[in-house]
Amino acid sequence: MRVSVMGQAAFGEAVLKRITGDGVEVAGVSAPAPVGDRKDALWAAAEAAGLPVIDTLSLKTPEGQAAWRALGADLAVMAFVTEIIPNDVLHIPPQGTIQYHPSLLPLHRGSSAINWAIINGDRETGLSIFWPDQGIDTGPILLQKSCPIGPDDTVGSIYFNQLFPMGVDALSESVQMVAEGRAPRIGQDHALATYEPPCGDGHARIRWYRPADVVYRHIRGCNPAPGAVATYNDSEFKIFDCRLTGAQEAGMPGRILRIKDEGFDVRLNGGVLRVLRVQPKGGKKLPATEWAREVGLEVGARLG
Repeated sequence: MRVSVMGQAAFGEAVLKRITGDGVEVAGVSAPAPVGDRKDALWAAAEAAGLPVIDTLSLKTPEGQAAWRALGADLAVMAFVTEIIPNDVLHIPPQGTIQYHPSLLPLHRGSSAINWAIINGDRETGLSIFWPDQGIDTGPILLQKSCPIGPDDTVGSIYFNQLFPMGVDALSESVQMVAEGRAPRIGQDHALATYEPPCGDGHARIRWYRPADVVYRHIRGCNPAPGAVATYNDSEFKIFDCRLTGAQEAGMPGRILRIKDEGFDVRLNGGVLRVLRVQPKGGKKLPATEWAREVGLEVGARLG
């Protein structure tokens, strides 16, 4: 069976290398086109392997679709694709197209599935390999795998420690299932579906008055992107790495309790948040204490 791979970044590269290592014949690849001298990781890996590479954006054009068809693949594998791919393209390979999604569908459809699973307080998440259709993550399921969300997990830790390696394994397994004619198409229960919008700065603002565990989930669910937004002296900054303790201390939510070598402590409703890493607007990420010195943060000040 000949397979084409559509994707990008490190995950797309890892899937290509895994499928090739499995002995599957790869017909070609689609990935974001290079920008100047910068090449996407999947694009570079495909070139290094001597495979044809097609710009993913071109799959929305007749010329790109003709090039995708000319690859002669039996099955297409979508590994981290952020473009909306025309439905006709999904059906060009005789065996169709399978796609990776980092949630247990029908839960958390949309592009920020990991963010919202953490923000909403889910104790479990996972991945789905499914057969995409015209809807957003609505197609029938081929395979699913689950993993717990720990009390201190972030989007980054769940993805890189769990859903990235599990996803590479799951796509490898799914390709084998299709090749052997035993890949199911299990319809989703749409009555149980949830959909959340892309998690951006508009969703990332911290409401310090909310319960401590809710604030902590919110920050973890925005780490590393888009970053949880707070203000000090009317200037925005983003909070990334932090820790929550159950200590009860007097004061208004958002009040600075202590500034330590490791970071600074913020009073919450039901706990204390130690902030370890931040990013000023327009600047680079840096240790929280360094930022505190730069902006003159003082004990007793309140964050907005």
